[in-house]
Amino acid sequence: MAVPEDLGTPGSYISLERRTPVFSSDGEEVGRVEEVLADAGADVFDGLVVATGALGRERRFVEAAQVEEIYERGVVLKLDAAQARALPHREDAGGR
Repeated sequence: MAVPEDLGTPGSYISLERRTPVFSSDGEEVGRVEEVLADAGADVFDGLVVATGALGRERRFVEAAQVEEIYERGVVLKLDAAQARALPHREDAGGR
């Protein structure tokens, strides 16, 4: 499975909106953006909290280094679907 081609133009963490779809490197939608972790004043992007699971109740932490690209209508990770499912739960991510 390939990453969807209709994600729009490249964007940045600053314009990223809650509920934006998050895709694995092999094209599977693995969740939706719940929170962007950043210090916009210092222009530092730390990562994302992604809502996962059947009802979107699980929260996974994605480090900035694990994000391949941010687009208008989606985020693509450097991780495949299995790796994305193994990401730490938000509360296990060292209190970030």
